[in-house]
Parts: sequence; structure tokens; C-alpha cells
Amino acid sequence: MKDNTSTAEAPEQEKIVNGMNVTKLGETIQAIKGNPDIAAFQFRLTNRWQNCGLNEARINSYDGACQTINREKDFVCTLDEPPVLLGNDRGPNPVEYLLAALSGCMTTTLAYHAAAEDIKIESIQSEYEGDLDLHGFLGLDPKVRKGYQEVRVKFKVKGDADQAKVEELVRRSPVFDMLTNPVPVKVIVEIE
Repeated sequence: MKDNTSTAEAPEQEKIVNGMNVTKLGETIQAIKGNPDIAAFQFRLTNRWQNCGLNEARINSYDGACQTINREKDFVCTLDEPPVLLGNDRGPNPVEYLLAALSGCMTTTLAYHAAAEDIKIESIQSEYEGDLDLHGFLGLDPKVRKGYQEVRVKFKVKGDADQAKVEELVRRSPVFDMLTNPVPVKVIVEIE
């Protein structure tokens, strides 16, 4: 005789690709489609100058998913300049942090989007170079840009993606977008 008692359905197993929970990603996408306000994020930090080229950025709270999230402790980023640029080399300089931000964002973007498209990635390595001419920063030549004149990125990817797909996916990076398209930056100065 067959037992007709109800049994709870087994929960669907979560799909993990490239270490990312694709099931939860799908749930996030559906939640955003249902409530577009969830997609709005605001990140922030504070910075305090110490001495010479040394300053410290502190990162804690951010707004996202319709709430303010406070971390248990601050992330602290020490920024300095190398001795050749009159600093004490206590941390990367700001333009090196920019390359680090680009590297982290492009790598994460590739891993996330590949996972979302069920493309398996075994490894990702990348190299970043940026050319900067102090003539611009020091105001010695108004024709020379103050920031990077060119940034070069080289990826080595082992996995199921072909070159065209990797090139497409890394260009979805928010930091790549910010560096390749002008972003309005509003500056307010208060004198004490």
C-alpha cells in the first residue's frame, strides 16, 4: 500500500559556478526587476591627510538594496608616494590604487558574468600598466594630461571562454566604464 502522507519538497540545490552562487545571482536579478530601487548603491569613504604625501582613506558604510549597511570595522587604505616622488613609500600611491581598483573590478566582472552565462573559469591572471608624465601634474606643460595617458591591461584566462567573450565580459566592469567615459565629479571646498 502506498503512503499518501505529504512530504516536504527537497530544496533546490544552489548552482555554483566559478565560486559564485548563480542561484542567488538569479534571485537578485529577479528582485531588482520587481523593485528597481534595490539596484541603487552609494559608496563612500573619508580621507585624512597625515604628512607630505601620506594620507589615509577609511571605508565603512554604504547604501544599497534600499538600506544603509555598516561594516563591523573600517577598511583602511594607506596612500603615500614613493621616495622619488618625495614620499615615504608607506602605501601605494593614488594612481596605483586606481590600477588596483581597475584590476579588481575587471577580474570580478569577468568571473561574475562568466558564471552567470555558465562559462567555467579555472584561472584569471592580469597585468596593468599606466603611463603618467609629471609635466602635467606639476603644471609644466598645459598640453600634457595630469593623469594617465594610457592604461594597458593584459588578461590570461584558462577556462571555457574564448577571447572574444572574455574581451566582451571584462568591458562590463564599472571601473572600466568610469575610466573610459567621463564621470561628473563635483568638488566642494570648505575653509576652516
